[in-house]
Parts: sequence; structure tokens; C-alpha cells
Amino acid sequence: MKLFGSLYDRVLSWSSHRHAPAYLSGLSFAESSFFPIPPDVMLMPMALARPKCWWWFATLATLFSALGGLFGYLLGWLLIDAVMPHLLAAGFGPAIDQAKAWFAQWGVWAIIVAGFSPIPYKVFTILAGALTMNPFWFFIASVIGRGGRFYLVAGLIAWAGPKIAPRLRQYIEWLGWGTVLLLILAIVVWRFG
Repeated sequence: MKLFGSLYDRVLSWSSHRHAPAYLSGLSFAESSFFPIPPDVMLMPMALARPKCWWWFATLATLFSALGGLFGYLLGWLLIDAVMPHLLAAGFGPAIDQAKAWFAQWGVWAIIVAGFSPIPYKVFTILAGALTMNPFWFFIASVIGRGGRFYLVAGLIAWAGPKIAPRLRQYIEWLGWGTVLLLILAIVVWRFG
């Protein structure tokens, strides 16, 4: 079944839309506090479609992700008792435990590391507020951590993307279904391992 080729083409067309930077900004903000889809899904095709603008896209993603992190911090600070059952119900319990351990061991460095980790960043933003981390240092660490990730991703895509884009489209179905298979395997190992 061919699914990923048309999806790939659609995402590339969205990424070159005139409102794409606004969509990237909104997604970056939302993902840092409550939304499950990372901004990379917009950032990468935008950097591929317009490689000369990669740094601008990375800047938008960084700034709005850090601002969204402040919103997550505020949620944690004001509403942790109301939010925690929802996070646990959504399956973020292990991520919360890991985030607490990182905060205890590394403090503000945990925020920087979380910008590159597969653990959902929103867990760290909400927990930082719940633990009343210094908001100034939290914001600085968010900019460093998220910025490092987004500049690296966008820069690599802008540099290598135009060279690999024709081959990527050729193998997109294999890559897409392989990713789905790996995700299912990871879930099975995590749940039963």
C-alpha cells in the first residue's frame, strides 16, 4: 500500500506555503507545553524546500518553543495537581520519573539535555514549573537546548537535503513503513520488555 509518497509530497507543499513560518511557530509553541507532535515535522521539510532560509526557520522554532516552554512552566506551577493525572493517563509516568531524576542530578542542565532527548520536552517544562525552577534560567536553558536541536536539524537538512531529496522520494515508502515497524517494535519492547 502506497501511503508515504503522497504524504511526503503534501508535507513538502505545506512547508513552502506562505504561512508555513506561522504554522511552525504555533506548532513549536504548542509542542513545548501540551501538543504531542514535534516541530521537526515542519522544520525539516521547510529547510528542505527553502535551504537558504534554514537559520530563520530554526530561529522561529527555537524562540516559540522556548516561549511555549514558559507556558508549560506556568501550567506546572499553577496546575500540577490537576495536570498530573492527565500526564499519567497519557503514559508519561516513566518520562516524569526520568525527568525528576534528571532535575535532582543536573538541575538546569536537565532542560538543556531534554532539548535533545527523545523524552517529551513538555514533561520537563511542566515539571520545571511544578518544582519552581528559576524561570530565568529555565528560559535560557530552553533556548540553548531547543536551539541546539533545531539549528542542528535544520542545518543538516539544508546542507544534505537538496542532495538526497531525489533519492529520499524514491525510497520514501520503504523508509515510512520501516519507521512504523520500528515504532511498533519499540512500543512492544517498552511495554513487555
